[in-house]
Amino acid sequence: MRPPARRGRRLALPALLSLLTCSLAFALVSKDVKKEVKQSKNLEKSGISEKNDIDLKGIAFVIQSQSNSFHAKKAEQLKQSILKQAADLTQEVPRVLLLHQLAQQEGAWTILPLLPHFSVTYSRNSSWIFFCEEETRIQIPQLLEALRRYDPSKEWFLGKALHDEESTIIHHYAFSENPTVFKYPDFAAGWALSIPLVNKLTKRLKSESLKSDFTIDLKHEIALYIWDRGDGPPLTPVPEFCTDGVDSSCATTFHSFLPLCGNPVKKKDIFVAVKTCKKFHGDRIPIVKQTWAGQAGHIEYYSDYADSSIPTVDLGIPNTERGHCGKTFAILERFLSHSYDNIAWLVIVDDDTLISISRLQHLLSCYDASEPVFLGERYGYGLGTGGYSYVTGGGGMVFSREAIRRLLASKCRCYSNDAPDDMVLGMCFSGLGIPVTHSPLFHQARPVDYPKDYLSHQVPISFHKHWNIDPVKVYFTWLAPSEEDRARQETRKGFKEEL
Repeated sequence: MRPPARRGRRLALPALLSLLTCSLAFALVSKDVKKEVKQSKNLEKSGISEKNDIDLKGIAFVIQSQSNSFHAKKAEQLKQSILKQAADLTQEVPRVLLLHQLAQQEGAWTILPLLPHFSVTYSRNSSWIFFCEEETRIQIPQLLEALRRYDPSKEWFLGKALHDEESTIIHHYAFSENPTVFKYPDFAAGWALSIPLVNKLTKRLKSESLKSDFTIDLKHEIALYIWDRGDGPPLTPVPEFCTDGVDSSCATTFHSFLPLCGNPVKKKDIFVAVKTCKKFHGDRIPIVKQTWAGQAGHIEYYSDYADSSIPTVDLGIPNTERGHCGKTFAILERFLSHSYDNIAWLVIVDDDTLISISRLQHLLSCYDASEPVFLGERYGYGLGTGGYSYVTGGGGMVFSREAIRRLLASKCRCYSNDAPDDMVLGMCFSGLGIPVTHSPLFHQARPVDYPKDYLSHQVPISFHKHWNIDPVKVYFTWLAPSEEDRARQETRKGFKEEL
């Protein structure tokens, strides 16, 4: 499957459709929210004390795991924690599923393609499908207590609610009149679907195929699909689904630390390639040097023009307005063919990427560079019809040397210099059977493009774009190592008001 050649337009149709339907959507969501609030109040008056009978055998747990060895191990640890709690409660052992083991299809991580399987397998003996991330921590007694408030014979979509403060490109500018009105779940806190809702969604999936070509922000897109312009339920916020864990009634919490597995990877083992072009030498490169470049042990700037003052390397690839596939593959080939044999990792970033190299050193300590690792923020293209996942380039693409070696040995290449490089890479790695490894700590957009509550439980590694922000301030607020910026903690404590 060839990715679209003109990448800059790939959000145009969804964005237009979202804008055209926004007034209708706003009215429908507002109606749904009012109905939900009324329903919650009625529940408080008459239903809170009326507990629905449910035990662990009525819940199928799905851990949104990945096949990479580090992530598979974390998911297995969570599975064992759930099983141990069940044993301590002397309850029947629940079904705990690891997402990466459920199906070999490329798009399993997008959840929706698996709903028919859940409907067939669990509709008779289960009441709920409960999803969580590998770092979600679950208190089983509190979870059972929370779910008992909701009648499992009805259609429920439960979670910790996030909302956009302003319309954003990553959500195709949906609900631009009032982005706060639409709620979607924070996967880190866990989220749940009642079996009647799973069955309803399964019927819809069988009667009509998924329409969207791109998977950008899964949690938002799942909520949109379930809501179905008012024909399905909106997200019902559950106070016990937490990420901060400050309340003893929390059924879930989330570990918001930066992963560290042994010693951080040394700077000398990470090579950073910055993609740029002549027209940005004067405004973007100085920001790179003012912020994060000093952290890098090895860094080169690749351009269409050799500028000794930076210095830049001219790869002999003409600059293109979009795509940059030719330039990216030239960087990969240069990395393997030049004297970098002792460098385990390559990071390719844009000249308007803001990144923390020190945090990346911590994160990479959890991955084995002898394995083919392709790491970053995961997007999807055509996953409903046999497409592929890819690492979106703006937040940074991380490659192990082994991944690059296998890629270049495969002869999979750009179909044109201006093809979308990240998508072509995703297509190539998919063909090689090398999965994308997702980390939500990489970001394709700016901090203002994400919900405050979502970023509050992250230690971010990167952001992207300088548009309408002060990139230096963003770097020192969100990404600078503490030894570089002692005042960062003072700045961050008010981040909920600042964004």
